[in-house]
Amino acid sequence: MKKSTIVTTDDILLTLCRSVEKVLAAAGNPGVSNSKMVQKIQKTCLRPDLGCFVLFDGGFSGLVIINFTAPAAMEIYRRYLLSMGMPESELASFHTSDEVGNVMGELMNQIVGDFTGQVRLQLQTSINQSQPKMMAINKQVQILINTQLDQPQARRVTFNTPDHNIFYMELAMDKTEFIKLQDFEVPEQDNPDDILAEAKNQQAKLDQAPDAADMVDDDFLSNLGL
Repeated sequence: MKKSTIVTTDDILLTLCRSVEKVLAAAGNPGVSNSKMVQKIQKTCLRPDLGCFVLFDGGFSGLVIINFTAPAAMEIYRRYLLSMGMPESELASFHTSDEVGNVMGELMNQIVGDFTGQVRLQLQTSINQSQPKMMAINKQVQILINTQLDQPQARRVTFNTPDHNIFYMELAMDKTEFIKLQDFEVPEQDNPDDILAEAKNQQAKLDQAPDAADMVDDDFLSNLGL
């Protein structure tokens, strides 16, 4: 009898860690890496200096929190905007700036969006995310999920930036297992940026190509010796 594959909470956490690294790498931060050890925690909290949380529900419910220290937030923010061609003189100087909060909130939205896409493909279920809430704080704030979890589990993972700054991701969700009873192929997730780039390349080729009607007219005149 074939042994079934079981996907646990910790496997789902690993998928989320990969989404963090993938999105930040695409945003000018390719050296971000997560610790190979994970902490079991009793409660999830927003912590200084810059905290962000997103709720999700659907196939399973949970909460994702990322707590950035001020140096980590500024490093990721600066690398992201500099990679987009933003002049350094126009960058914010403090993590409490609204611009920093908006940029980090945008990255958080992309991270959880990539995660929900991977859940849909790999686990064949669907979850919906709330709008990220980002805030600069100087005290610890406990965050609770506004839903009843039968067997809540919470985990914390440490991430390191290339400049050795640290930030933390916390995941709280119901204890769950996905059991793979039948084999299936996981399709590749389409990258919107790749699709847009391909469309631009195709349009550029069409713009550069000679007009087909002009080519026919030139061939016809050539055959007449004109």
